[in-house]
Amino acid sequence: MSELTKTLLNIRSLRAFSRELTLEQLEEALDKLSTVVAERKEAEEAELAAQAEQEAKLAEIAEKIAQDGIDVEALINALSGETKTKAKSKRAPRPAKYKYTDTNGQEKTWTGQGRTPSAIQEQLDAGKSLDDFLI
Repeated sequence: MSELTKTLLNIRSLRAFSRELTLEQLEEALDKLSTVVAERKEAEEAELAAQAEQEAKLAEIAEKIAQDGIDVEALINALSGETKTKAKSKRAPRPAKYKYTDTNGQEKTWTGQGRTPSAIQEQLDAGKSLDDFLI
């Protein structure tokens, strides 16, 4: 909590703070604070009214759907089918293009994508060609 919030919400702190102000300044602050509170109340009432209106519209639509005999799940599927994006399909793994023997003596393969395995890189640095590792 900020210091201002602590001061405003604690009566003792508020009394101590008010000693530093004149009566005119306190009345002006009260007037402004009352205005802010009234605006906040109006905004919350407007939000509640909008929510009530939304709920009334939804109830009306639900009643209309029930009267027409429409299956709710069918409606949801119809609506979601139009708005959903297609799921990204996984591509098939690439077949291995290169075969090499690693530092432990195990024979391994590499697709040619991504970082070059260290065993191949060492041999490439030594002068071998990548074509030497083709399967």
